[in-house]
Amino acid sequence: MLKVIGAKSLDDLFASIPEKLKIKDGYDLPEALGDDVLTRHMQDLAAQNQQLVVFRGAGSYDHYTPSIVKTLINRQEFLTSYTPYQPEVAQGTLQYIFEYQSMVCELTGMDVSNASMYDGSTSVAEAMFMAYAQTGQSKILISETVHPKTIAVVKTYARYRDIEVVVVPAKDGVTDLSSVKQGIEGTMGLIVQNPNYFGLIEDYDGFADVIHEAGGLFIMSADGQALALLKTPGEYGADIAAGDLQSLGLPMSFGGAYVGYLATIKKHMRKMPGRICGITTDVDGKRAFVLTLQAREQHIRRAKANSNICSNQSLMALAVTIYMAALGKEGLVQVAEESMKGAHLLYQKLLKTGRFENVYDQPFFKEFTLKADFDVNAFEKDLLEHGILGPLHLGDNNLLFAVTEKRTLAEIDLLVERVVAQP
Repeated sequence: MLKVIGAKSLDDLFASIPEKLKIKDGYDLPEALGDDVLTRHMQDLAAQNQQLVVFRGAGSYDHYTPSIVKTLINRQEFLTSYTPYQPEVAQGTLQYIFEYQSMVCELTGMDVSNASMYDGSTSVAEAMFMAYAQTGQSKILISETVHPKTIAVVKTYARYRDIEVVVVPAKDGVTDLSSVKQGIEGTMGLIVQNPNYFGLIEDYDGFADVIHEAGGLFIMSADGQALALLKTPGEYGADIAAGDLQSLGLPMSFGGAYVGYLATIKKHMRKMPGRICGITTDVDGKRAFVLTLQAREQHIRRAKANSNICSNQSLMALAVTIYMAALGKEGLVQVAEESMKGAHLLYQKLLKTGRFENVYDQPFFKEFTLKADFDVNAFEKDLLEHGILGPLHLGDNNLLFAVTEKRTLAEIDLLVERVVAQP
């Protein structure tokens, strides 16, 4: 194997890892501990985590997880759920996947949804593969306002399919339709995000017509919570909806695990990776859940498969399903409104300090970008000393703030106080 790949030794396989990160003196493993002592040890380690008030988002948001979510996902029939190939013994798993898919379709305005994806970025990349299989084109457009990490994942996926990824420049913080018109011919379509990376709500009216006239597909990524308030991908005429549902009941968890969603219209259903669960009746006429559609190429003809993603974040999908069922439609709207109100309140208070200027004159949801007139690195350190994880620095003193329903007026005022205190 080493000879085939051109490596002289096993050490060559790890040459890209910096020397300072390699363990050279063996593992320093502790002695075995009793159950009680080990429990206290783990509690001591957990206590070292600093509890911060979070005003940072950019794809990972500090939303509240209701206790019902934490309780139900720990039931044994759900906790180890993985691959429901045997419907006779996996009715609980198949039912919540069916309900998850139904809820995602309602959120996005799409016809069908798969069982779930790893995260928002990989779901967008898989949407690109769907467009590739549907159109046969080898080039795709992606808006500059899409999250940079999503763009990076899309480019990584595209590299090994010889797909060219063209980034469409933004204009005033939003996707420029004129640039799309200039570059859409001969492509498989366009990928956009709403709200976009800068927190702005984009208006995609007219985009679908331009893309469809050129024979491409319109792919839209949207934050799960935002879909409770904003125009859906279906209403914009999108062909594929993809994104992350972390904001619907999943904790930040140091950046994961999260759950991506992927939904589409019936026309493109056969090109969608993963599985679709359906409902039917058994021989006794009782309600039963089954795997309705799944491309077997993912397992037995991998070279011909549109995608080799077979697994899904089933436990995360369950958590999201419980969250949406517990809150209901009105509850989802109310929580989204609280996040939006808090963001606009902080926005107004920060501008009143005279230490910021507005960057984009566009409507926003729960995130916004302001340009500071002080040292943002010193500001970040000051906030951490006061128990606050502050905004994300985008460069050029531009700061991306995020507010969720968890942020109180007192916490917002504390952040404003630290702004006023900056030299």
